[in-house]
Amino acid sequence: MTRLTADIWVSAYLTRLRLQEIPAFVVAKGDATAGTVIVKLNTLDGQACAFHRSFDLMTGERTWAVLAEGVEADVDASLGKQRSFDPDLWVIEVEDRAGRHLLDQPGLE
Repeated sequence: MTRLTADIWVSAYLTRLRLQEIPAFVVAKGDATAGTVIVKLNTLDGQACAFHRSFDLMTGERTWAVLAEGVEADVDASLGKQRSFDPDLWVIEVEDRAGRHLLDQPGLE
């Protein structure tokens, strides 16, 4: 199976969000080829949730799992810690009061 580069995946993801009129932007740009992507969902009420790709050893599937959630400042601190030891990390911030992030849609799940 061919794997997409990080910059192509991020570009496609931002396009999907834009088509649904969900604001999103790149907070941290990582390695264009192989950088890991974290998606932070900001619900604009002081709360946030960060998602990262996870590998299920039992099924072999890659899924989006919660990395951190709660008060936005705490989630930001967790992301800062991740960036401190992974400079290739991409962070995409999605802002949606309804909590939409589209990561559960076909092609992104």
